[in-house]
Amino acid sequence: MVIAVVDGMGGSIGTQIVLQLRQSLPEDTEIMALGTNAIATGSMMKAKATRGATGENAVVVSIGDADVIMGSLSIVVPNSMMGEVSPSIATAIASAPGRKVLLPISNPPLDLLGTNRKPLQALIKEAMQLVMEIYGLPSEAQEEKDV
Repeated sequence: MVIAVVDGMGGSIGTQIVLQLRQSLPEDTEIMALGTNAIATGSMMKAKATRGATGENAVVVSIGDADVIMGSLSIVVPNSMMGEVSPSIATAIASAPGRKVLLPISNPPLDLLGTNRKPLQALIKEAMQLVMEIYGLPSEAQEEKDV
C-alpha cells in the first residue's frame, strides 16, 4: 500500500500525519511525501516518509500511484495555501483513484456543514483510525468495540 501525504506552506500538518503513520503502521508501509514546496517536503522526509517529491509536476505525476491520499481539505481546493495548491494539483488529487482521507481544515477557511470543530490532534487520530481500517489492521476504535 502506498500512502501519499500532501502538504504545503511549512508542512506541519503533513509532518504530523507522517509521524502518526510511522507509529501506527508496519515499517514497510510506503509513505510518499508530496510537498508544494521544498520546506514542506523536507519536513515530511525528516518525519520518516519513504520518499518525497516537490512541486506541481511531481504531485501531478506521482499522485496516481497512491492507494490512500492524506492531507487537509486545502489540497483539493484550487489556489489554496496562498496559491501553492495550483488548479492542476487540486484537479490531479481530486481525480486520482486513491481513497482520500482529508482533514476538514483549509486555508483559506471554508465552512463545512455537518462537521464538528476539533483540535488538529483529534482529527489526525480519527484519520489514523480510518487508515488502520483501510489497511486491515485493528484501530483503537475497533479494539474498544471488541471489549
